[in-house]
Amino acid sequence: MSLVADYGSYTETRTHLKDVLDATAQGRTVTVRRDDQVTAVMPAEKLRQFFFHAVSPHVEIFKENGAVVALMKNRPFVAEGADVEDALADLILSLREYAEDWEDRLQHAPNHASAWALVQLVKLSTDEQLLEWFDRGGE
Repeated sequence: MSLVADYGSYTETRTHLKDVLDATAQGRTVTVRRDDQVTAVMPAEKLRQFFFHAVSPHVEIFKENGAVVALMKNRPFVAEGADVEDALADLILSLREYAEDWEDRLQHAPNHASAWALVQLVKLSTDEQLLEWFDRGGE
């Protein structure tokens, strides 16, 4: 059995969709060609885990003027709350709002194009998984 399953057309892929999903569940690389574009198919959790380790959160927590501040170093995200839990919840909300804006309009802006991996991580993660990423994620 080959470690790569290549499907040369959308029609072929649709006809073999169960095989495509079975192959990805077995850890095989699956590609689908549509015109000149080749797309890889993979389990969402494997992709999320990759981004969990590849994208660094660099969250710093500190107190300022009686509030707890959560700051993502080298990224334009800052949130505050009455305590650490509130500040991190607000940071997650900011990341979710950014991911929506990125998909709607920011992805083509030169200063936002590199945020693709961050956006995918946010979209594929629950709030609890993002809290874990803040604490243990990244390189």
